Amino acid sequence: MTASAGSFGDRARAAIARRGHLCVGIDPHEPLLAAWGLGADAAGVREFGLRVVEAATGRAGFVKPQVSFFERHGSAGIAALEDVLAAARGAGLLAIADAKRGDIGSTMDAYAAAWLTPGAPLEADALTVTPYLGVGSLDGTFDLAHAHGKGAFVLAATSNPEATALQRATTAAGRTVSAEIVAEVSRRNAEAAGQGHWGSLGFVIGATVDWTEAGLEPFSPVAPILAPGFGHQGARPDQLRAVYGTMAPAVVASESRSLLSAGPAGIADAIAAAAAAYPPVTEGSLHV
Repeated sequence: MTASAGSFGDRARAAIARRGHLCVGIDPHEPLLAAWGLGADAAGVREFGLRVVEAATGRAGFVKPQVSFFERHGSAGIAALEDVLAAARGAGLLAIADAKRGDIGSTMDAYAAAWLTPGAPLEADALTVTPYLGVGSLDGTFDLAHAHGKGAFVLAATSNPEATALQRATTAAGRTVSAEIVAEVSRRNAEAAGQGHWGSLGFVIGATVDWTEAGLEPFSPVAPILAPGFGHQGARPDQLRAVYGTMAPAVVASESRSLLSAGPAGIADAIAAAAAAYPPVTEGSLHV
């Protein structure tokens, strides 16, 4: 079974309904590799990634390889990532490539083609992208995603303190930069998503972000929210509704170290326990 049919927004919606909110990060830090008894090389990150995919299969709906930990090993590391992405998609998991790509014109289009073209060596179901060269610079990426049933997660409100001054600056329209990004991307979702469907252009909104301080409000059409900050970074699953309010049903909650530190013998049980810890939330309050 492969995760390929239908729009990414609707596939993400179905994955949340079927498996819950958990997204398993695949972050082969060097200390984790050592703790797992693996080498700090391309073979080690490949084995690490494949073991995490195996443990996540049937227990979570999403995995998110952090591309940097593979890139650092050069071409062999990229080949390892290709294998991990293919294994995840082949297992029916939605694979989010956490590459945070952002550029203009043909350069950004080439990045998008690398990750979002069906049959490409690095094919993923969705890609994290940065809009800070202008949301319009991502239009080619958005078009490619829509054409191939893929998704993009646009960095809107991250929880790292270095981003606060930029993301909470006020635009000429009187909105924060974060809010302006959400508004611009939501307009594109509205043009592409039919009534009753989720948008395929999602957002990265950290679980430690205060929506009021960030100037954020519930948005329409609904689109998936990739939410780092759960687990090791401090946010708890039982805070899902408190943090995201009426948008909680759309959250894809990313956990990495809190799961990976369980080691190869405990990772499957850790994933199962974490997935069960997120409270079920219904779509009753969402407007699609």
